[in-house]
Amino acid sequence: MFWFIGKTILLYFITIMIIRTMGKSAFAQLTAHDLAAIFFVISLATGPVVTENLVQTITGLVVIGLVHIGFSRLMLFNRLNKIFVGKPTVVIKHGSLIQENLKGSHFTLSELLSEVREKGYPDISIIDYGIIEPNGGISIVPKQEIAPVTPEQLDVETSYQGLPIAVIIEGRTQHQNLELINKDEQWLDKKLAAAGYPDRNQIFYAAVRDGDDSLLIDTGAGSNRNGQNK
Repeated sequence: MFWFIGKTILLYFITIMIIRTMGKSAFAQLTAHDLAAIFFVISLATGPVVTENLVQTITGLVVIGLVHIGFSRLMLFNRLNKIFVGKPTVVIKHGSLIQENLKGSHFTLSELLSEVREKGYPDISIIDYGIIEPNGGISIVPKQEIAPVTPEQLDVETSYQGLPIAVIIEGRTQHQNLELINKDEQWLDKKLAAAGYPDRNQIFYAAVRDGDDSLLIDTGAGSNRNGQNK
């Protein structure tokens, strides 16, 4: 049994290092140890189907779970984090590509351009910095001249809009969210009736802004309506 536990831990760390060498594109949005843990859990969980050794499988799952938790804690140490997780890689600087860094991340130019377009930047010349994060995601910092202008920069006063809190999802009332904004079903029914919806089952989605209690109603038919604020 101890040999099995030791072998499991050893293979877990070897898997992490192999995944790390595959480059960031291999595990977009997942760190190497996350992917390794998922791989081992799936492999071990399907083990009994082949070997019927349930005790060994459960032991392996527990070991991987504990090792993964411990490994995540160790990643708080900067040196270990750089070795096992990696560090951000700048691939676009002041509108120009850094080919060497891109190659080291195992991202192709086509993949990078696709990711950048998805973030709303079809032209790399307007990007100040493009950074591939350790989890494979891409962060974009646009050049100052094309960055969105804020109301503060224009010296324009804005009112607080509030966070939309879902109170009906697929026809089901979200009681916990109603309690969160200090409202009840009677209040909701009154608001819906005032907007022309006497039956909650007609509503596919409804949300209340916590700033002014205004109601957004969507029946799922391709249009929505703002309820009257009362």
